[in-house]
Amino acid sequence: MSFYLRPAHDLDAGKMGAMLSDFVDQTSWLPKVRSSAENIMYCATMIERGWVTVATGERPMGFIALADNEILALYVAPDARRKGVGRQLMEFAKERSDSLRLWTYKANTVARAFYRLSGFREVGRTNGDYNDEGLPDVEYLWERGVE
Repeated sequence: MSFYLRPAHDLDAGKMGAMLSDFVDQTSWLPKVRSSAENIMYCATMIERGWVTVATGERPMGFIALADNEILALYVAPDARRKGVGRQLMEFAKERSDSLRLWTYKANTVARAFYRLSGFREVGRTNGDYNDEGLPDVEYLWERGVE
């Protein structure tokens, strides 16, 4: 699968919002707290702030939103998973910072395994009081040179 990374532009918001909505729709443990339109608006805001990089080939296959040293979102389209898209987006983020933080849901075991394989370590947990979904989550940290 051939793809390259580029900064997101306004027209990417719809496809990014669809990726986010599809993930929610296909994840049984994740409650739907936003409409598809709200997901598109969220993605448009991240694009407007210059936080988003898209992995694209014939179409967008994934994206990462990076604000300073925090990864706010990392999504890969289902048919592009396990093909290096997420790994390349993560490497892109690591090239720009000496440390990165992110949060993911405790129930998201696939993402948690990916983050551990990417060199992140768990540094905190909450019971879900601080996210809209009300789900327990886990904070991860990556630091250059720390294994």
